Amino acid sequence: MTTPPAPTGPVDPIGADLIALLKALKLGALKDTLPERLALARQHQLSHVAFLELLLADEVSRRESRSATLRSAKAGLDQSMRIDTWNALDDLRYDRSLLSDLVSLRFAEAGHSVLVLGPVGVGKTHLATALGHVAIRRRMTVLCARADKLFARLRAARLDNSVEAEMRRIATVDLLVLDDFALRPLDATETNDFYELVVERHRRKATIVSSNRSPDEWLSMTTDALLAQSAIDRLTSAAHTLVIEGPSYRQRTRPGHGAVDSSEGEVDAR
Repeated sequence: MTTPPAPTGPVDPIGADLIALLKALKLGALKDTLPERLALARQHQLSHVAFLELLLADEVSRRESRSATLRSAKAGLDQSMRIDTWNALDDLRYDRSLLSDLVSLRFAEAGHSVLVLGPVGVGKTHLATALGHVAIRRRMTVLCARADKLFARLRAARLDNSVEAEMRRIATVDLLVLDDFALRPLDATETNDFYELVVERHRRKATIVSSNRSPDEWLSMTTDALLAQSAIDRLTSAAHTLVIEGPSYRQRTRPGHGAVDSSEGEVDAR
């Protein structure tokens, strides 16, 4: 495939008056790409309308990217854990076709659940978080939290009588990412909160749960077997299960190990 020729011809200077006008319209970022776009317009003899459309498309793209970054931070998503930063090591075993299907977010549109299961360090948190980023780009509301921290948030909300509002907020997000579920035993309050969340979201909103334990083991980690069984049954009845097996992804991608270019940094792969 041949590389298109670089824009040629003189570049029009961007004067202070034009920059001031762009800033007044909150379009200051256009000044960074305007010289390149002017040269491109001259090279391809773009009409005024086509040139304006090109500039506005640049601005829309910038704003969408900035908006997605802000919304993902508000959702609690780690900015480094995205699909494009996932390194599928050869000795990690998982259903790649299932992952591709999950990235389409058809499960979220259907209100289904996703279980991301596997031993410590294989990348469960990374993939669960990455799906959250995809949902953010699709303009879905997302909340990502470690299970123990989410239950602690609900416990704190009981102190100021805001637990119903907090529970409603969590129950109504389009995608809830519950990370490291059942890493430790759940007490009676946490078991009840887990049940309430699952019941409220069942077949209405999508939930992703990552865990080192299989659903068969979750029951023994709760204090009320009846409530827990009811919640687990609902959660798993319409769940897509992605099992990841292999050596620790976290250890394989640590700086200096050599499995991944060190410029990618350390990946948290709970």
